[in-house]
Amino acid sequence: MDIRSRNNVSITGPADGRVVVLAHGFGCDQNMWRLLTPALEERFRVVLFDYVGSGESDLSAWSPERYGTLDGYAEDVLDVCRELDLRDAVFVGHSVSAMVGVLAAAKEPERFSRLVLVTPSPCYVDDEGYRGGFSRQDIDELLEALEANYLGWSTTMAPVIMGNPDRPELGEELTNSFCRTAPEIARVFARTTFLTDSRADLATVRVPTLILECAQDVIAPREVGAYVHAAIPGSRLVTLDATGHCPQLSAPQATAHAILAFLGDDL
Repeated sequence: MDIRSRNNVSITGPADGRVVVLAHGFGCDQNMWRLLTPALEERFRVVLFDYVGSGESDLSAWSPERYGTLDGYAEDVLDVCRELDLRDAVFVGHSVSAMVGVLAAAKEPERFSRLVLVTPSPCYVDDEGYRGGFSRQDIDELLEALEANYLGWSTTMAPVIMGNPDRPELGEELTNSFCRTAPEIARVFARTTFLTDSRADLATVRVPTLILECAQDVIAPREVGAYVHAAIPGSRLVTLDATGHCPQLSAPQATAHAILAFLGDDL
């Protein structure tokens, strides 16, 4: 199968530049990076793609078996890296893709030199000694509402996830992105996202890692950022002066500045 077509791969920036791979989160596609890409492509070779089932990917390649675990999404990342013969790339993953990047780097570490985890959460469900932000009942009710009426759920939840009520256009954009995803695909991706516990995988990280959290984020509260930071030795935690779960849209300049500062360490 043609991976470039399957995952709608697009590449910008200088041909000889260091490679940065941008991976979107649940209900989104590569368009969510559009405000960040211009700052990166001046210096870096930027690789964008859509997970199978999202955006302009080949929907015929989707299956609930493969994409019922985060390993299926990690394989998408690695398929793209193999197709482009990438080595020592910088992986930037938003939300659930942060953990996808951790899995991909553990499977084929030669592909990645650095990780940037944007509003990551290794586990959304509260546990003893751990605050993920949701009780198991909260998550069960969220998934039940999504499965009963995905479009209605999207209209309600997207503005909450975006978290900028004073800028309703941002919530509307995320709502529209969610609504473009086929409901049956969204249901599987949502269960994979919200029910996976990837906390143990954080110990596998062996490359320099930047963790970006927002000052206020109802999906990944700051306790989660602190947990990820503590679990990845030598990681750097930056708290953006931003609200919500999607700083690449709500605070693109601050997000780009933090990433460029991190990558500038070894330029």
